Amino acid sequence: MQPCSPAPLTTTMPSFRTHLLRWFVALHLCMGLAHAADPLIQPDSGIDPQAQLQSVATTLEQVHASLDDAEATDTLQTLVERSMKAKRDADAAVTQLEPLLKQLDARMAQLGPAADGAAEGSDILEQRKLLGQQQTELGSSIKRGKLLSVEAQQTASSIEQMRAQQFNAQIASKAISPLSPALWRQFAEQLPADMQRQTALLRQGQASLVSAIEQHGWSKPLRGLLIALLLLFPLRIWLRHLGQRFAMSERAPDGRLRRTGLAVWQLLVGTVLPGLASLVFIEHLRDIDAIAPRLQSVADVWIKSSFVAAFFLSISASLLVPKRPSWRLLTIDDTAAPALTRYAWGAALLTWFSMLLNAVDIAARTSVVSTVALDGLVALTYVGLILGVQFTINQQRKRQAAPHSTESGHHEVQTRSGWLLLAWLGGHITVLAALVAALLGYLNFSVFVATQMVWITVVVLATSLLMKFADDCCTWMFESASRMNTAISQGTGLRPARLEQLGVLLSALLRVCLLLLGVAALTAPFGNANYLLGWGSALAQGVSVGGSTLTPMTLLRAALVLVLGLTFFRALQHWLVETYLPKTELDIGARNSISTVARYVGIILSGLWTLAALGIGFERVALLASALSVGIGFGLQAITQNFVSGLILLAERPVKLGDRVRIGDQVGDIRRISVRATEIQMDDRSTLIVPNSELITKSVQNVTMNNPMGRVTIAFSVPLNTDIVRLKELLLGIYSAHVAVLETPAPSMYVDSINGSVVNIVCHGYVGSPRNAYSTRSDLLFALLRDAAQAGIPLVSATSIQLVQDPPSPPPAAPTAPAADPAAPSA
Repeated sequence: MQPCSPAPLTTTMPSFRTHLLRWFVALHLCMGLAHAADPLIQPDSGIDPQAQLQSVATTLEQVHASLDDAEATDTLQTLVERSMKAKRDADAAVTQLEPLLKQLDARMAQLGPAADGAAEGSDILEQRKLLGQQQTELGSSIKRGKLLSVEAQQTASSIEQMRAQQFNAQIASKAISPLSPALWRQFAEQLPADMQRQTALLRQGQASLVSAIEQHGWSKPLRGLLIALLLLFPLRIWLRHLGQRFAMSERAPDGRLRRTGLAVWQLLVGTVLPGLASLVFIEHLRDIDAIAPRLQSVADVWIKSSFVAAFFLSISASLLVPKRPSWRLLTIDDTAAPALTRYAWGAALLTWFSMLLNAVDIAARTSVVSTVALDGLVALTYVGLILGVQFTINQQRKRQAAPHSTESGHHEVQTRSGWLLLAWLGGHITVLAALVAALLGYLNFSVFVATQMVWITVVVLATSLLMKFADDCCTWMFESASRMNTAISQGTGLRPARLEQLGVLLSALLRVCLLLLGVAALTAPFGNANYLLGWGSALAQGVSVGGSTLTPMTLLRAALVLVLGLTFFRALQHWLVETYLPKTELDIGARNSISTVARYVGIILSGLWTLAALGIGFERVALLASALSVGIGFGLQAITQNFVSGLILLAERPVKLGDRVRIGDQVGDIRRISVRATEIQMDDRSTLIVPNSELITKSVQNVTMNNPMGRVTIAFSVPLNTDIVRLKELLLGIYSAHVAVLETPAPSMYVDSINGSVVNIVCHGYVGSPRNAYSTRSDLLFALLRDAAQAGIPLVSATSIQLVQDPPSPPPAAPTAPAADPAAPSA
């Protein structure tokens, strides 16, 4: 392969810093989405919206003017951010102006249209003219703001397309292969000049530091260094040990949340504190102007690289946990975990060193050939790290595939992990692509592939960890035995099973959000940050529904109002049922009606307050109800009928809680009356659910209405020659001896009829409740059979006589002549 000429090295050559800066975009994307989704971040209300719109127009003009000279990725990214900020400012100005226009419309509506031919007062004419002029101005400003917002969005989209084209051109650009001697010959030629530039930059930084110390002394730099060291070592180590002690204590929740919570805590502490230490130290140096102007960008990269490297180390330490295998969340054995931890340290240090070295090269304005050589070395180093990780994963796969003996002497093969296979395959493809591209001279593509492999691995691991933590946290908070579940259940009246379902739904929602953030972080290096930020901005502005704008904060406020309303009315209902109503003379049915009506009134009022929190007025609810009346008249007729019937049952109370009713051939006790259906408990402990319309429109026998008594009836027969007087004394004695039979009305015996040779007897007695009639009747029958047998009184049943006719006998057969004997002699 012929080496390329040195001429292209003198042009603007994309370097490894381009890909690292794309990492910065990915890291700041989540913060940008959070910023865009926060509706509280609005322009200061004291700023004039008209002036704000003029500022937006000026910003867009400056952005369009800067596009002609913008070539670097950093410049394009800055222009995109300015365009998106201009869009947010324009939307905020429109949001501030629209309520003012509505107020003017309301004032004009109060004045009404000008009457034809009628004279109006001068003050009314002047007021109408002033309001009309203000309406026109506000309407024009709102239209202008919307046009500026659309223009800013289109400008940001066009810049993103330019970035994408530039990115594709950089990836496809070709330089001198690292195998070519021409590259290293040019590097050797430019090395002395680059060293001089580096030395000059170092002297400039040293001079700024010495000058700042001479003016302000060593107090602030030493204080910043001391605070940074305290954050980096004692505080970080103490917080890590604090999390471990809590996770191992009895106060920690059971299950996997104990491990995922500790992993997230270590990730948070390990990422924030090292980056915060770097930030504190750099800001103390900036406070005394100890950093040279040309080194300001290096200081910024120092902070960013510290956060990135700390994030790499923290995610590996929280998932691998080489010293505590029982806390490990990944399916990695004890042999592979320490090796993968060392490779994670290598990747973190290489990323930190590469980012910082590229920033120094940019500040020192080193030659392009040095940048190309650095990109090649970094790419090959990343390839070496990936090869090491591949070797470790391959060894574990072999150990999993090898059979091992169990305690019973059988040989088993461990199940292979699916993600290990994907990591092994992805690593091989990455190594092959990066090596081939680097050897052919496509260093940018080689660096991009290697760094993206590392970035994808880190993002996938972090996203999976956060998704597991969100699932475990929601499951733990809303499980039936948790304190939160109990508190919410007692406050709102929701059943624990429903709250568990709510926890599952909330877990799914959080995991979907985390998955979208992970996808956003993966796609941000490809130049899609603008679209994602646009989605976040659109989400922050909300969705218009019937003239009301539903924003995330509005939905959160409405949910809070709903929970508070349900909790308040639940407490009020509990006070009625447990405290106030028992002190009254109302029966249990009336108390149940009042409690049910109070419950549904509380639900309706909570719903109305929630709609008011959403900005939906009662007039819109009335309009919606009138629109639904047509559907209610056709499709929801049965439901409406049951609802109205339920209200009638609660108001008139033809049946009430505890009544024993008969519907058709079904008999049972009423246990619950709601606005849609009534629950009746049958004698076999099953539950019959009857629509309320059945209790209103059909015949229902209320056995216990007005506290009636139950009647026990016994009917039997005795022979005609039985002593009826003695039988009467026996029966009335049996009735009187039973404790459940009432003395008043007194038991009675009647001769029902005389049927041939038997006398039919009917006996009646009364008990305190119809519910006791069946068991009392059984006891009386037992006593009757016993005493009648002892007294010699026979009990008979009616005789059934059936006449059965025998079938006619068949006629006798005619006699036949005997057959002649062949042996007899003939006559």
